[in-house]
Amino acid sequence: MSLLRILPVLLLGYWESSAQSTLESSPIATLSIPDFDLLSFDNRDQLYLSTLQGDLYLFDENGNQTNYFSPPQQGKLQQLEAAWTVTIFSFSEVRQEFRILDRFLNPLSEGRYPFPQINLAKASTLGNGTIIWVWDESDFSLKRMDYRRKVVLDQQPLNLILTTENLEIKEIREIKNRLFVNTESSGVFVFDNQANFLEKIPVPSFDRICYYQDQLLWVEDQTIQSYHIPSRQTRTLLSLDQTEVRQVQFGQERMALIFQDRIELYAIPHAIQNRY
Repeated sequence: MSLLRILPVLLLGYWESSAQSTLESSPIATLSIPDFDLLSFDNRDQLYLSTLQGDLYLFDENGNQTNYFSPPQQGKLQQLEAAWTVTIFSFSEVRQEFRILDRFLNPLSEGRYPFPQINLAKASTLGNGTIIWVWDESDFSLKRMDYRRKVVLDQQPLNLILTTENLEIKEIREIKNRLFVNTESSGVFVFDNQANFLEKIPVPSFDRICYYQDQLLWVEDQTIQSYHIPSRQTRTLLSLDQTEVRQVQFGQERMALIFQDRIELYAIPHAIQNRY
């Protein structure tokens, strides 16, 4: 077969793979929880949702509520993570308190700062094993702590690496042995699991990290934008008919569109699964 006959087929495949998809389906469920705040999917597409008071709701993959937890002392959460295999992690900056729960929202471990070597925890994330990462604003350091022994194992002063404006940190998350540091206006910085700086990802400011298949995702101009970390490519992943979508979170086969007053739960379109 000649090259001239093959070329149109190759171009058609390229444009089909590059063309953006549009979300046209109806939501599986719409969740309207008063004062909802943070949400996170686990690896079975169960959805964990916190309120401004720090209460936790658990929903199955179809949006049915299956459990609820209210802490003894309430306070807004700065971090909620359910993507780990068997545990749920929460951190409250206002209460300087972390809590680790099982999949059924039963508390397993908890603690309050300050600890020795940690004075002002502004962001925190769960790491592998018994590790918790802490952004300590009192000395501008990332600290890796064994939460069972309450011991800081090592620390990295970020003011020696980043400029002052880059130290306005919204969130930190460990994902696949890398620590992602989401800043107010300077993109996302990536460190290895020893807090050694790896790279800066040039993405616009967003409130919460959404990670899906080696991509960072965010909402922009009624679209879901994707930054593919290995290839360093940015593209439009999905067009949205809905207006006023504030944020997005992805699970395995479920995605949540976050509005001011509700959360809409959808199946992830097949066209964008395993896209890369």
